[in-house]
Amino acid sequence: MEFSAIKNSLPLPDDNKLSVTYRVESGCLGPDGTNHVDKFCDFAQKSIQSLDSDYIAWNIVPRSNKNLPEMQYSAIGKNMNHSQADKYLAVFGKSLDEFEIHLSDKLAALINEYMGH
Repeated sequence: MEFSAIKNSLPLPDDNKLSVTYRVESGCLGPDGTNHVDKFCDFAQKSIQSLDSDYIAWNIVPRSNKNLPEMQYSAIGKNMNHSQADKYLAVFGKSLDEFEIHLSDKLAALINEYMGH
């Protein structure tokens, strides 16, 4: 599919969306974060799932395996590296670096909201 055709066919079918998996470290929820990380991920998933939902599918999960990256991208069932994900987002006028900063800021705000700050 040509890039312009992708942008003009929003919202994309789920299997064509960029799947973004964000793995949340329990430590970012404080010293007893392991007791909160599952519920926080559910809270964050519900809060963020509509963000850029025309072309992004979100998956906010606890980071239980430190060998897996904090952020992972895939589309059409295939993992994408940083450069590939950046090219995908460029179709929508977004840069991956700005996208990641915005997501980190959003998750920090959600952590504060969840923790009652």
